[in-house]
Amino acid sequence: HVGKIQITGTKEASENKVRQLLKMKEGGIYSPKQIRDDSKKIADAYGSGGFVDLQVTPTGVPAGQGRIDIHYQIQEGGASFVQRINIVGNTRTKDKVIRREVLIAPGDVLNSVRVETTKKRLDNLGYFEKVETYPEDTGVNGRKDLTIQVQEKRTGSLNFGAGFSTIDQLVGFVEMSQGNFDLFNWPNFTGAGQKFRFRIQYGNTRKDVTLSLTEPYFLDRRLSLGGELFYREADYLSSIYSQRNYGFSLETRKAVAPFTAVSLQYRIEAIELYNVAAGASSQILLEQGQSTKSQITAGISNDNRDNPFLTRTGHRIALTPYVAGGFLGGTEQIVGVSLEARQYIHLWKDSILLFSGELASVDNWGDGTRVRIYDKLFLGGSNDLRGFNYRDISPRDINGEPLGGQSLAAFTVEYTMPIIEKARFAVFYDTGLVNAGPWDFSTDKVVSDAGIGLRL
Repeated sequence: HVGKIQITGTKEASENKVRQLLKMKEGGIYSPKQIRDDSKKIADAYGSGGFVDLQVTPTGVPAGQGRIDIHYQIQEGGASFVQRINIVGNTRTKDKVIRREVLIAPGDVLNSVRVETTKKRLDNLGYFEKVETYPEDTGVNGRKDLTIQVQEKRTGSLNFGAGFSTIDQLVGFVEMSQGNFDLFNWPNFTGAGQKFRFRIQYGNTRKDVTLSLTEPYFLDRRLSLGGELFYREADYLSSIYSQRNYGFSLETRKAVAPFTAVSLQYRIEAIELYNVAAGASSQILLEQGQSTKSQITAGISNDNRDNPFLTRTGHRIALTPYVAGGFLGGTEQIVGVSLEARQYIHLWKDSILLFSGELASVDNWGDGTRVRIYDKLFLGGSNDLRGFNYRDISPRDINGEPLGGQSLAAFTVEYTMPIIEKARFAVFYDTGLVNAGPWDFSTDKVVSDAGIGLRL
């Protein structure tokens, strides 16, 4: 156990303030790892004030049977300010792409916590094999240069493959992407931090072509602007008709708080239902032909998940209202909204409990007479109610063909646990409803399923 804790060498900070940072207390269990963690807390606290030359030396002294006294000896040095920020090692990536991720500026206190966060932000860009940050003496007392050294890696890729699923059937694809794209840097087209993607997908039941470009710092501001051209044909939506969509979209996105972002998208597309079976109901026959949809979609999301791929803690909440037609033009006039929420809880032995819910509704407005089938709501399939076939939860016509509804509610609870590395066992319960009318969440048509799964 810990005997006495002694702290010496403090000048700028009081001994009591340093003691409050320590997680390991007198009388508690002695832990070498906790000593290292507490030493880092002290260094970070001083480092946030620019004391980058600080030295914390912990020593343990036997103090009788089963007891050890701990002595933290602190050499503070002096506070340092940033004179220059030097970036070295970037042969393709522009300086400004790196500098806009730096959370410190010349003249600021050399805050070591912000420097460490800057390093993580640069690592997360995916442009560099290695990122190192270190202060350098300038010969001026209290002034240091901050040097950021990067080692670049390949950021472009060409992927191709094939696969099979019960919905898509047999499908193949080829995709070219560049994560550090520069539209105006011919012929290399790299270095500006833009995101480029071109994908062709062709299969038994679908044909897709997508071309997209995103500028994450439009006009050198923390404002993302992206555009997408797309063409899609789908036979898997129904056994009695096919659907074709093509058009383009523009979307802007801005972070307004550490975990909160707002977005605004404009999308115009032509939508066509064709190859309608001769025996289709009058409700389906009414949908065939082409329409044009001009739509604005807003969004606000709060996302503090620890990892987007295998989330253990945190939540994601997204509210998405949209409107089409009217002053926007097009042949459709609809208005709708969706609310999605997910909460992850990390439990014993790396198990994860997930609660997920969604509410959505869509209606016509103004001169609009109805909501078309491709704007209606469906449930069923691997993305929501897994015990049902794709789009199986829906009002139906006289032939049993799903027509979609105008109100949707879904809820999932899921528990996963590790089996071996990169493999997890899951048990889940899904429930939901799709009602024909707008803003109708009555529960007389609720369905549910329960099951188990394997995640790789």
